[in-house]
Amino acid sequence: MTPSAPYPLRLDGELDPPISRWLWLVKWLLVIPHIFVLAFLWIAFIVLWVVALVAILFTGRYPRGIFDFNLGVLRWTWRVVFYSYSALGTDRYPPFTLADVADYPARLQLEYPQELSRGLALVKWWLLALPQYLVVGVFAGGAWAGWNATNDHAMWTSGGGLIGLLVCIAGIVLLFTGRYPRQIFDFVMGMNRWVYRVAVYAALMTDAYPPFRLDMGAHEPASEVLPADPLPPRHAAGLS
Repeated sequence: MTPSAPYPLRLDGELDPPISRWLWLVKWLLVIPHIFVLAFLWIAFIVLWVVALVAILFTGRYPRGIFDFNLGVLRWTWRVVFYSYSALGTDRYPPFTLADVADYPARLQLEYPQELSRGLALVKWWLLALPQYLVVGVFAGGAWAGWNATNDHAMWTSGGGLIGLLVCIAGIVLLFTGRYPRQIFDFVMGMNRWVYRVAVYAALMTDAYPPFRLDMGAHEPASEVLPADPLPPRHAAGLS
């Protein structure tokens, strides 16, 4: 995959003014209903991940129904963390749905893979993704460490990493000036984009290896998502 090639995952988040100076102080309370629901959804996600792994090993395909459900969980999670402490990008309350919501400022889309490597499914989520875990561990802090250790629902918040620190700074600036620093937002979006690319790779939802690059800004660098070559290539890795 060339450095400028788009990744199969498309993660967008549009800064949605006006953003309240003080509402972010209580968003931890407002998202409790979502966290309660997401706890059950992520348990289902993990169980279905195991089912999908077995299916890929035998068929080379990710069951479409499971793929759509797990994609919905990721969408729901992204909307909640964008509203709360992974971005503070909007004050519009996230909808309770697995479906894509076209008019919500935060969106996540991933093309369905027609075929997946059986061999890569055994190693990509723990061995091949190890360098990526080190990077996103810096971005997402303790939350990503929890995801990596338990494969549990660890992406609800940044968990004290660089994302959380910068969002906290943005919140303080917002509190005193009424404005969200755009450069902080763009940088935070780039880190969130990297985290979710690694998430879908570890979740076996694509064979395209996450690029080591920070695509900052509200939208993906390309308007169209195109297929990306898996890394490492199946033949080069001796896997099929």
